[in-house]
Amino acid sequence: MTVLVTGGRGLVGSHVIEALRVAGEEVRVFEGDVTDADAWRRAGKGVAAIFHAAAKVAQSLPFPEYERINVGGTQLAVETARAAGARLVHMSSASVYGRSGAFAAGRGAVDEDFPFQPIPEHDFYARTKRMAEELVRDSGLPAIAIRSNVIYGERDRLFTARVIATVKKGIFPLIGPGTNHLSCVYVGNVGSAIVAALKARPAKFRVYNVTADAPPALTQREFIGAFAEDLGVRLFRFPAPVFLARLGSRVFAQLQRLRYPGRYAGLGGAAVSFITGENPYTAARVQRELGWTPPFDTRTGISRAVVWFQAGA
Repeated sequence: MTVLVTGGRGLVGSHVIEALRVAGEEVRVFEGDVTDADAWRRAGKGVAAIFHAAAKVAQSLPFPEYERINVGGTQLAVETARAAGARLVHMSSASVYGRSGAFAAGRGAVDEDFPFQPIPEHDFYARTKRMAEELVRDSGLPAIAIRSNVIYGERDRLFTARVIATVKKGIFPLIGPGTNHLSCVYVGNVGSAIVAALKARPAKFRVYNVTADAPPALTQREFIGAFAEDLGVRLFRFPAPVFLARLGSRVFAQLQRLRYPGRYAGLGGAAVSFITGENPYTAARVQRELGWTPPFDTRTGISRAVVWFQAGA
């Protein structure tokens, strides 16, 4: 089948392209602005499936720009899928649940039917990803939405790049006891799940969490330690009280909002919930309904990421 991929130069999109080609599928990469209806009409001719990943994630931009890309682009993906009779897989996010509310639920408590919790006004990404997913849901198409948590791995210039840069300094804060399991997933596992979703034929809109690697799950301490080991760094860890980390992150986010009014300015205290909290999401449904299991464990994912970054890519 021919699959149209948006966001092909991004983290998830590029890995999905690789996984589709390995699976022997023909890939067409979307070119141009995803809010350009003419570009969609040209790209969508004759495709059997669409994977829509293009989105603004953590850029310092005003809300209307997030809405234009994340929601407006999704509307055109829906219209193109309908016109072409193509299957649609939409890259959503676990942030649609509400970040703080999901972590408060506890380990493994958030499945796809977990009720949406409030999203802070300043969380432009989560707000527009929820709007975009609801648009797909209400379209009437038998589409699939993939909700992932924090994604790490090769080509990740956000989370992974920052972890590596900090570990290379040889000093890393240990926030809390470090025995929790981080809410993140290796990009190779996300790509594999999306290929499975593109081959599925749901009768109606369906949502799947893709939010954990193959076992064993690593604790926060083990996760950072694995990066240090692969980087050849002897790491000194210093304890950082959770309340101070939470206060510091909130103050920093507030200063950013004052400096750049009306623009996205970070997650504040939600970032500390990620570092210190248990992974609240369960991915049982995707394994049960699509027969998919993550092909990579976390240790392998970290090693592959470090090799890629060490190669200077």
